Amino acid sequence: MIHTHYVFVYGTLRKGESNHHLLEKAELVAEQCWTYAEMFDTKYGYPAISQSNNSFIYGELYAVTDEELKHLDVLEGYEEGDVDNLYNRITQIIHTDTRSLDAFVYIANNSGLLQTPIASGDWKLYRTLSQDDQILYFAYGSCMDDHRFNEHRVQHYFEKVIGRGILKGYTLRFTKHSSDGGRADLVEDGGVVEGKLYEIPVEAVTDYLFDREGVSYQTYRPTFITVEVNGREVSNVLTFVVIEKKEELAPPKHYEDEIFRGAKGFLSDEYVESIVTSIRKLNCLT
Repeated sequence: MIHTHYVFVYGTLRKGESNHHLLEKAELVAEQCWTYAEMFDTKYGYPAISQSNNSFIYGELYAVTDEELKHLDVLEGYEEGDVDNLYNRITQIIHTDTRSLDAFVYIANNSGLLQTPIASGDWKLYRTLSQDDQILYFAYGSCMDDHRFNEHRVQHYFEKVIGRGILKGYTLRFTKHSSDGGRADLVEDGGVVEGKLYEIPVEAVTDYLFDREGVSYQTYRPTFITVEVNGREVSNVLTFVVIEKKEELAPPKHYEDEIFRGAKGFLSDEYVESIVTSIRKLNCLT
């Protein structure tokens, strides 16, 4: 009988990172999840975390076999009962979009690893923004439309449109509440979401999108996904998701207009019609 264990990973074991090959056969349970901890740059090319009740970090959740877990223990310098471990393996509650469950997490046993705090709690974001000049960005709501780009005089950041991106495993929902209605979100609960894929400079993220998406107010957070474009998979694609997801609320008319203007000529008719149907149902509930 094969035993499986849940493991939360937050650094080089994540998709697209240097040690992800150790999890290539493992089951991905959720790629959008978080737990309470504080993250640091060790200055060795990988992060470390310490326990915290006030900060949270982001990562991915996998189901691994006994053999896969042994390989992870070796990578993390962990041996049960050894006081000189580089990392210790503990059990902690991990939160996904649909449930919370216990999983193994590797935390620093050596305080010397805890060098520079990573405020975002996201190693991939920290590394990408510090190393890359250009980034792929998946817009699925109002940022598919260029009206506000022009209004805010940032249209030059968004001139390079790659085309339609297809995101599998997620559903478009309106879980962010504003005074005039709901705003779009990605929820990892199955389904398919279509959106517009841009190639943008990193300064478009730090100088514009962070502000527009309310990142400093913890309204939306940046995260990374894999989308299909013209029949091929593209990884390490930036998008934004709502942090505090609430019951869906119908969006206001002006926000709908932005979505449908941005969708025209890019998203499939079937998908656009599904959004129309979803909004109509939400309006019937209010």
